[in-house]
Amino acid sequence: MTIAQTTHGPVEGREKEGVLLFSGIPYAAPPTGPRRFRAPEPHDGWKQTRQALKFYPAAPQYPTGGMTAAVPVRWDEDCLALNIATPAIDDARRPVLFWIHGGAYRTGQGNVPWYNGAQFARNGDIVVVSINYRLGALGFTDLSRFGDEFATSGVNGTLDQIAALRWVNDNIANFGGDPQRITIAGESAGAFSVCTLLASPLARGLFRAAIPQSGGAQHTLPREAAKVVADRFLAAADADNPMTLQALDAQAILDAQKQVAEQLDQGIDANETLGVPVQAFYPVHATEALPDSPLNLIAQGASNGIPVLTGTNADETTLWEYYNTDEARLARLGEHYGAGKVLETLRKLRPDAGPGDLAVALTTDFTFRMPAVRLLEARTAADPGTPSWMYWFCWASRQFDGKLKATHALEIPFAFDNLDKPGVDVFLGPGEVPQTVATTMHQAWIRFIRDLDPGWAPYTLEQRETMRFDTESELVTDPEGPEREAWAGIR
Repeated sequence: MTIAQTTHGPVEGREKEGVLLFSGIPYAAPPTGPRRFRAPEPHDGWKQTRQALKFYPAAPQYPTGGMTAAVPVRWDEDCLALNIATPAIDDARRPVLFWIHGGAYRTGQGNVPWYNGAQFARNGDIVVVSINYRLGALGFTDLSRFGDEFATSGVNGTLDQIAALRWVNDNIANFGGDPQRITIAGESAGAFSVCTLLASPLARGLFRAAIPQSGGAQHTLPREAAKVVADRFLAAADADNPMTLQALDAQAILDAQKQVAEQLDQGIDANETLGVPVQAFYPVHATEALPDSPLNLIAQGASNGIPVLTGTNADETTLWEYYNTDEARLARLGEHYGAGKVLETLRKLRPDAGPGDLAVALTTDFTFRMPAVRLLEARTAADPGTPSWMYWFCWASRQFDGKLKATHALEIPFAFDNLDKPGVDVFLGPGEVPQTVATTMHQAWIRFIRDLDPGWAPYTLEQRETMRFDTESELVTDPEGPEREAWAGIR
């Protein structure tokens, strides 16, 4: 039995293969009943030792299933908890990795096996924290027009993340960690969250470095767009105000959320998405937590002094089967993104590529790669004295006869060195496990978390240095530069 003290009360963890694990520690009060759609509140705490041996439920969600469903989803509104993996309970003051899960702000949980932090603890002497936070309508519906008590409703999921960060700052020393050496990291919507925290004045001083994987700072909603989403949600829930919403059970909230998301996914209005990750319930800017879009705030210096390691995968959107795109849909995609110029460039640079390959390239760039590039451009221009780094994950999965390639989320088990975890084999496909790629990437993450330097040249606007992770990893200069240049003024 291993006991650690927290500001809320003592918790009991367990040892597994040389790593101490604490699961399901609440960091805020349950956001239920009158707390629904409101900012997180402090937990009341406990006097007796609380067992931290089981994971907390995830936030309410419709499970996505498919390849990324490594574990079943058990959800409950009482979801605000975190998990800790640490080498030891002592005074060593180890660096801390604070991980935020992805899932388009509508799905996901902190206990996915891919996020198991034991290898970071063993190989890097690092403390790893993973969290749950409110998702979808419960986390990101802007109901602020209904009164001050709902002023934060469009960013409550973000405020949950900040509350978890504050808890870690207050408590991680009791788990062998150093509150002055916290690196926040996440993938997809987790990376969007990292960029939001980089920009938020409420998160300033709570971490020292950031790793957004497959994400950028262009994934929030202005008030006017958020109002459209909120109006649709209220109509779908047959509700006139938040008090009516508070009387509904969580499943009814989810059903209304699903209806709105499906409407946007199907392109019923001008916010047509053609199947890419939609902004149905995303953080809302023009709020105290986020005064402007994250990219604008970062360009103005909000993240100055904070080193950033970011990057994307070469073929992100194969996960959504964009390789099945025909010419008609490809044309619609180009028109939708205002990217006809980009599409022309892609056709010239890749004369042998079919419409599916071109669609993957176009949507990967729009949703993931260009936002990552714009993030580092803004960081470098605003704060040239603080280095940032870019990576490009290019190892191609063999799944689906090679169609999956370097898809979205594939880099996660490589960075965590968790190629043996449930569900990873489905992504890798048949053949030899690429352990050398995982080792190289994992060690780079360890170096950045510990020493703020992953081991290659920082990103500059002149050379755009980028580490290409593959069977043979190498530093390259401005990969796919002509494509990047074609996006100027578009994304």
